[in-house]
Amino acid sequence: MSDNPIHKEYSNGEVTITWEPHKCIHSKNCIAGLATVFNFESRPWVNADGASTEAIVKQIDKCPSAALGYYFAEQKEKSTGDVMAEQLVEAIPNGPLMVYGNLKVKLPNGHITNQSKVSAFCRCGASQNKPFCDGTHKKINFEG
Repeated sequence: MSDNPIHKEYSNGEVTITWEPHKCIHSKNCIAGLATVFNFESRPWVNADGASTEAIVKQIDKCPSAALGYYFAEQKEKSTGDVMAEQLVEAIPNGPLMVYGNLKVKLPNGHITNQSKVSAFCRCGASQNKPFCDGTHKKINFEG
């Protein structure tokens, strides 16, 4: 992971969609749930005008890694949904370790990053984005 991870934003005037690809675990919830907004074949791959603001927010809230986020024009601050005061850890069968809640993560380069809502951590050992999952577990048929 670089010192300055990619962060992109797409807006329809009401809501701004945020995209942080280094967090993505390639669950494909976004394209399966709202293909009029999220389409990997298009450039840019996010069309903020492809659905209602309500539909976009509802779909983004289903992103398991929080690679997709949003904030409303009047807030000027990212909305990360309901963030729990306590953390919850869940091992996804044949997939990442999901940690829900607020936490600090020390990266391999020594920097500390604040994570909120949900974080996906590598369990297979093959991620190129450690400690985060990058979806490699699917490519190597990880079982665990």
